[in-house]
Amino acid sequence: MSTGAETGTAQREEALGTRTLTFGKAINAGLRRALADDPKVLVMGEDVGRLGGVFRITDGLQAEFGPERVLDSPLAESGIVGTAVGLAYRGFRPVIEIQFDGFVYPAFDQIVSQVAKLRYRTRGRLKMPITIRIPFGGGIGSPEHHSESPEAYFAHTAGLRVVSPSNPQDAFTMIRQAIASDDPVVYFEPKRRYHEKAEVDLDADLSAVPLGTARVAAEGSDVTLIAYGPLVKTALDAARAAADEDVSVEVVDLRSLSPIDFAPVEASVRKTGRVVITHEAGQFAGLGAEIAASIAERCFYYLEHAPVRVTGLDIPYPPSKLEHHHLPDLDRILDGVDRAMDRPNSLTGLVEGGA
Repeated sequence: MSTGAETGTAQREEALGTRTLTFGKAINAGLRRALADDPKVLVMGEDVGRLGGVFRITDGLQAEFGPERVLDSPLAESGIVGTAVGLAYRGFRPVIEIQFDGFVYPAFDQIVSQVAKLRYRTRGRLKMPITIRIPFGGGIGSPEHHSESPEAYFAHTAGLRVVSPSNPQDAFTMIRQAIASDDPVVYFEPKRRYHEKAEVDLDADLSAVPLGTARVAAEGSDVTLIAYGPLVKTALDAARAAADEDVSVEVVDLRSLSPIDFAPVEASVRKTGRVVITHEAGQFAGLGAEIAASIAERCFYYLEHAPVRVTGLDIPYPPSKLEHHHLPDLDRILDGVDRAMDRPNSLTGLVEGGA
């Protein structure tokens, strides 16, 4: 039996459209809203219809909207993207799923040679409102080609928007914003966060926080810690752990990887003078390198230490039993904070008080 206070809270949540949803269910809710709002929105991919996707992100959508709007495709990523281009030509807004990150490469030519170029090639006469959903990153114990982080390939490609939400609210809002965009959007979903829960405002104003903006996820004053997608939660955990040692870490969630919203990044680095960048992808030519270079150009005279990168290793993704050594975790990120703070760390080999 519920109390009066509990009933009042439930009524307020009903009025505001607030629900506690997992990350995956938040994407599902965003897709459902987009399908309901616009008959030109279609969902397409391998097993997205009857099965509801391998991660059940599209669960129930085909039953609700029918097989003509939620389509099961052949196992052919290039064909999926090519079909989406044709649909976009005809005024549709296709949302396509690449089942796993490592499966996107057969479609790479279509994405970078056609999808990214067509609006520019036609001087804006042709829109490419295609949303490409890609579950990415590790942490789920999957085999080869199921835990990769290919975001830098697409962020490097002019004509594509590249985004990655880190929490259920952003997952819901950003998928709807991506679908509404007249530009192609590569939407990277951190698969190891699919089951994490949070409150989601289903009536959130899509214009309140534009798709291409970063946000400060935690305030701090000593070090700026930049993350996106799957590592934002780890970065927030690191900020809380660092506070136990009287180090104040400000966490910036990029949200958009191309374009990058540098205004909050600059403001944070000018305040702290020290920056750590973390992502699951390998270090060489990763997004961290671009961010570090941009910070050096924009904030050079404010820096007290060179930018520090904490990333995956520059190797093919390892077997699942070894992935915990490969992925940046709490300890590695805290070690990066120590490096930025000129504190004893794994590279110096120093301990407090001497060598």
